[in-house]
Amino acid sequence: MSNPRSTLQIAGHPIHVMIVPFVIAFYVGAFVTDLAYAGTGDPFWARGAIWLLAAGVVMSVLAALAGITDFLAEPQIRSLSASWWHFGGNALVAVISIADLYLRYVAGYQSGSEQYLWMSGLVVALLIFTGWKGWEMVYKDHVGVSETTLHPAE
Repeated sequence: MSNPRSTLQIAGHPIHVMIVPFVIAFYVGAFVTDLAYAGTGDPFWARGAIWLLAAGVVMSVLAALAGITDFLAEPQIRSLSASWWHFGGNALVAVISIADLYLRYVAGYQSGSEQYLWMSGLVVALLIFTGWKGWEMVYKDHVGVSETTLHPAE
């Protein structure tokens, strides 16, 4: 049986895994800047947190579109327990992050950073879990891994 293939790809490289590092960086950055604001009280950090959170939401949408396309188009991916945990956990990340962004927008970036730091921390914790499940899909189940080598043995 062949490896489960990614439907959305460029030159054999899955698009979903190209986008995910941006999602992780933005959400972790939002959490770190929330912590920096909590430690310093400098509004620069609170303003940075809301912008990083907004960028994370935008990139999450792009990553989700690529991921859901692969999930729905490839029965082998849907048959994996890890893919369901990865999908469900990241859906929860998106819902929490969208709510967090909205609440911060309503409260103002400084109040939002104070009140909703726990939400950005929860998102980072969930990303650790969903990242673990994503890598399980790649390393254990070889999702999106090419069966050919680019540099054959000499």
